[in-house]
Amino acid sequence: MAKSDVKLIGKWSSPYVIRVKIALNIKSLEYENFEENETFDPKSDILLQSNPVYGKVPVLIHQDKPICESLIIVEYIDETWSSAPSILPSDAYDRAHARFWAAYIDQKVAFLCFFVFIFLLEMNSFDLI
Repeated sequence: MAKSDVKLIGKWSSPYVIRVKIALNIKSLEYENFEENETFDPKSDILLQSNPVYGKVPVLIHQDKPICESLIIVEYIDETWSSAPSILPSDAYDRAHARFWAAYIDQKVAFLCFFVFIFLLEMNSFDLI
């Protein structure tokens, strides 16, 4: 597979992008990385064309077809490159359990991190510029 067949639009600080990078590394896939501006000001044309609904990262582009949302991307990677080590368990119940915990982290933990980040900004604990 050529490196240009797989592209990832993301930014270094996104836990959702990191999730996709881990999946790509588990499968030993080469990919071209497109790094978004940290403030998304402005959003790149490739991001807006690849994810016109939300304009969010990560976006995986495989054979010129975009896939959005990190959990969906991880499942796509696992199903598309099935000969490499599996990311999700093969048993349906175990797979459902893994999806439950991934969704829980997205809904609870990531949400909490967002509020900690906002609190630190308000306390002027660090600068973004």
